[in-house]
Amino acid sequence: MNSIYFTEEHNLFRESLADFLKKEVVPHIDKWEKTGTIDRFIWKKFGDMGFFGINYPEAYGGLNLDLFYTVIFLEELQKINSGGFAAAMWAHAYLAMTHLNAEGDERIKQDYLAPSILGDKIGCLCITEPFGGSDVAGMRTTAVKKGDKYVINGSKTFITNGIYSDYLVVAAKTSPELGNKGISIFLIDRDTKGVSATKLDKLGWRASDTAEIAFDNVEIPLENLMGEENKGFPYIMQHFALERLIMGINAHARSESAIEYTLNYMSEREAFGRTINKFQALRHKMVEHITDVEHCKLFNYATIARLDKGEYVVKEATMSKLKSTKVADETIYSCLQMLGGYGYIEEYPLARMLRDSRLGPIGGGTSEILKEILSKMIVDNKDYKPAVK
Repeated sequence: MNSIYFTEEHNLFRESLADFLKKEVVPHIDKWEKTGTIDRFIWKKFGDMGFFGINYPEAYGGLNLDLFYTVIFLEELQKINSGGFAAAMWAHAYLAMTHLNAEGDERIKQDYLAPSILGDKIGCLCITEPFGGSDVAGMRTTAVKKGDKYVINGSKTFITNGIYSDYLVVAAKTSPELGNKGISIFLIDRDTKGVSATKLDKLGWRASDTAEIAFDNVEIPLENLMGEENKGFPYIMQHFALERLIMGINAHARSESAIEYTLNYMSEREAFGRTINKFQALRHKMVEHITDVEHCKLFNYATIARLDKGEYVVKEATMSKLKSTKVADETIYSCLQMLGGYGYIEEYPLARMLRDSRLGPIGGGTSEILKEILSKMIVDNKDYKPAVK
């Protein structure tokens, strides 16, 4: 791939990752899609290959590489056509582990970040709640300090890796009277008394374990607070930029995958004495989608380049997710249509791809919420700022 963003080293990494996924992951995907359980061995294989440590410090076993290696990681995961498997991997590596690295102290980094990079421990991030949805500030889960412990009560939902993870990174209110200025971030071991999880049955992302998690008088030591007390909201907001970009990149990558498959199908499928890629209505429709996807991809790359330099790109990341996920839904819908009845058959890849893609405009902040965030930034001139370190 010739690009101003990718070097020869990037391209070699892409080839290595694609080969790994083809040999080690693809043969198991259909099974994991049916069972909703990803076998534990694959996490360790990812860790052994260094894929979980791409942009983490070498001191904890990471590779300390630039964010375009992460882009490659995300794009190649989309090509295996299991949004659930991809989500399980990136939710561990870029949601849970991002907080460990950014807010965790040295003990947490040694005991949790390092094993996470190796694939020995799996993490999940618990922010969304049953009654709150995208309203992070309205969360009801509380953490009350009692002596040398915090006591946590409440619930979270739609948590990727919520069943099989070893630890949970949890947002809870330490000072409810302060609203969004009273949220803190905690680390909780899975086997802590009072933690329970219920698996959710989903339309798509079938391979991943998504859960509702309850905390019933869960006691954790004071040292499991991550970062400063009551600074959780700016921590969360700051990391949302990467999460939204991840979902934007996922969207353009799965769109490209759908297009590649569909163009090949159209070149072989005959109707009325010629291949269907010769019909003007169909070929023009595909060109429109390809143009939209290419626009999204180039915007996403430019935004990642700025984030990699340390720039604050909350507005652009929000735009990335908003536009790219919409384009992906429209593109994959059309690609399925190009296959006619075969598009509706599970044996063909578009059915799963359509289901998996539909979560794009929902997860990580719905499109409606993102539009309101952008309205505040653009129309109301609200100036969001990064968390003070």
